[in-house]
Amino acid sequence: MPLPVRHRPRILVVQRHLTHYRLAFFEALRKTLADRGCVLDLAYGDGTPEEAAKQDEAELAWGDRLPVTRYYAGGRVCWQPFREQLARADMVVMTAENKLLYNLYVQLFERRARVALWGHGANLQGDPNSLRERFKRRVALRADWWLAYTEYSRPLILQCGFPQDRITVLNNAVDTQDMSAMRARVTPATTEALRSQLGLGPGPVGIFLGSIYSEKRIEFMLDAASRVHEQEPGFQFVIVGAGVQQGLVKAFCRDRPWAHYAGLLKGQQKVDALVLASVMLNPGLVGLGILDSFVCGVPMLTTDCGLHSPEIAYLMHGRNGLMTPNRIDDYVAGVVNLLRDPAQHAALVQGCRASAQEYTVENMALNFADGVQACLNAPIRRV
Repeated sequence: MPLPVRHRPRILVVQRHLTHYRLAFFEALRKTLADRGCVLDLAYGDGTPEEAAKQDEAELAWGDRLPVTRYYAGGRVCWQPFREQLARADMVVMTAENKLLYNLYVQLFERRARVALWGHGANLQGDPNSLRERFKRRVALRADWWLAYTEYSRPLILQCGFPQDRITVLNNAVDTQDMSAMRARVTPATTEALRSQLGLGPGPVGIFLGSIYSEKRIEFMLDAASRVHEQEPGFQFVIVGAGVQQGLVKAFCRDRPWAHYAGLLKGQQKVDALVLASVMLNPGLVGLGILDSFVCGVPMLTTDCGLHSPEIAYLMHGRNGLMTPNRIDDYVAGVVNLLRDPAQHAALVQGCRASAQEYTVENMALNFADGVQACLNAPIRRV
């Protein structure tokens, strides 16, 4: 008589829509969970028309594309049922978004499978006293486990009243292997050619790399760059990116020969430009772009502006970057002092390289799998 086959827990992860930057993570997570005797099922739908226009949506051959994704109220409400996929799951992991009506149904009424929420813990650019955020905090309690983006998210989840021992921090990351390989391809000749192409002199270079919009505090950044140049006349500034405020950047660079707008760069071109720089300036919102700083060994300087995404938890002041008070004089002093202190700069570069090894999709997958196993071993708490 054949021996009974041991049940392999099925873990369903539901994504409202699937983006390219998550592909490497889900591949790593699938392997990690398989090594631990679990099966990963991924279900995903379609983004809003605005999201589709970004052309960053992706597919996975082993994933399950949901047949129904409908948006209402200008994209503020989404109906995306996954009953068939849920029926096979021992545990479901869903993103914590108010707009996902079916997710709320699962949190309130699912009694068989364990339910985990994955997210920031709050809208970090929203009003914490708004009805929307108060509702989100109440809904956050209807989970058996929380998978928090970073350590920055943990206190936000605890403030909702969720138990400490049912939170796993993931350390959200993207695949940086390609960027590491591109960084390795940059030679001194490459850098000199790009300096010549941009018309840069021999002095230190600061760089901004990212989307150009208000939360990045573009005007503050441009003012700071001007003041740094006044104190360090050899300082030059390169701005890479695109966005609604790029006209402001173009006008700024037009009258200042030491400032250069390079436009939107991707892939090797982006890495080449980043390696030119001694420092990365971003006084506003910091998110996953901090991984660019780490991989390329270019310390980031930001402010305690209160706009940051959870990945700001990765910045360790004085070890892999600097965070100054949210005042222009303090920020400028931070940049100038770092440019004048080669020993401190070298220490921060080393810190960046160490952090690049820590914040990877492989480590994120390990943390995710730890949370899954802990949740499976714990009783359901939503009853």
